[in-house]
Amino acid sequence: MLIPLLCCSVVFAQADVPAQSAAQVESLKESVLTLNRDLLILEEELLYPASSQVAVYVSMDLGNYFALDAIKLEINNKLVASELYTEKQTKALFRGGVQRLYIGNLKAGEHEISAFFTGRGPQQDYKRGAKIVINKNQEPVVLELRIVDSTAQLQPVFEIKQWQM
Repeated sequence: MLIPLLCCSVVFAQADVPAQSAAQVESLKESVLTLNRDLLILEEELLYPASSQVAVYVSMDLGNYFALDAIKLEINNKLVASELYTEKQTKALFRGGVQRLYIGNLKAGEHEISAFFTGRGPQQDYKRGAKIVINKNQEPVVLELRIVDSTAQLQPVFEIKQWQM
């Protein structure tokens, strides 16, 4: 009578193994995802420390006088970013979206940031630029490339605005 009882307990123990393994695998997956997220955050902090970080964003308003095709960004006369825009992307910008165009590092000191905008207007094509000279210190720098309709001039205005941190 003892032998059949022992066999039943072995069968029940084996049935619990897949359920326990699935729970362990799920727990392990969560741990790996958490670790991966932490590693990505650390990597960004190491690659782009706050003391040398510069970030550049693009925004547009209504867009009655300008349809964006492309932007080129230069820092100290060196091309660091360029973007070709689809109709879907420009519509997202018109609706209030903001795009991160560039993130990188700059040494402390004076730097010239230039942006070149290419696009179409209702009566002409545009190739315009905007420039700003910044004095980089130990604080991060955040810049916004703004494309704004000027109703007074009936044409777009391109500017670079530095955000106050």
